[in-house]
Amino acid sequence: MKVLLVNGSPHKEGCTYTALAEVEKSLNEENIDTEIFWIGIKQVGGCISCGSCRGAGECIYDDVVNECRPKAMGADGFIFGTPVHYASVSGSMTGFMDRLFYSDLLGPEKSTFTFKPAAAVVSARRAGTTATFDQMIKYFTINQMPVVSASYWNMVHGAKPEEVLQDAEGMFTMRELGKNMAYLLQCLEAGKKAGIRHTVMEEKPFTNFIR
Repeated sequence: MKVLLVNGSPHKEGCTYTALAEVEKSLNEENIDTEIFWIGIKQVGGCISCGSCRGAGECIYDDVVNECRPKAMGADGFIFGTPVHYASVSGSMTGFMDRLFYSDLLGPEKSTFTFKPAAAVVSARRAGTTATFDQMIKYFTINQMPVVSASYWNMVHGAKPEEVLQDAEGMFTMRELGKNMAYLLQCLEAGKKAGIRHTVMEEKPFTNFIR
């Protein structure tokens, strides 16, 4: 089993990475393979809703989004981490997640994310964490992904990595999140071996509240 951790910060090994690395340690202790994927510092444009990804399963703009897709397809669970910018997800991470999830939604098969556990990790100097956390969770719930939690919201505080390491409760929450993700993945794997499968749903109606 493998968990893909996505670092949505412009700083490759900054505060967000520090939080994700703590989650990664707990996952590795439970024999879960991991990879931290950094979205980088190049501009990540937002989705233009062109629909070109329909049936193709990838975005028309061939950048870090399409680079991440094969890694996502091979993952069993996800941790998406972002810094707080103006009380919301960073601009690049928003564009990245919009296009990554939307191209999968319109792809030939909803298999990249559907039914795979996911969690959000948020890093801030001071405030804006809960608004950012709420924004992240919406990507998961629209894709039928079990949301993994801890005993507090998955956030850390600090302006520098060394300050994040001093956030005792935040670091504990990251470790707990890793353990909970590993536990859920192990439960899902046991269910598959026992022959448990998700029932097929009826075709979903698509409305605009008028028709």
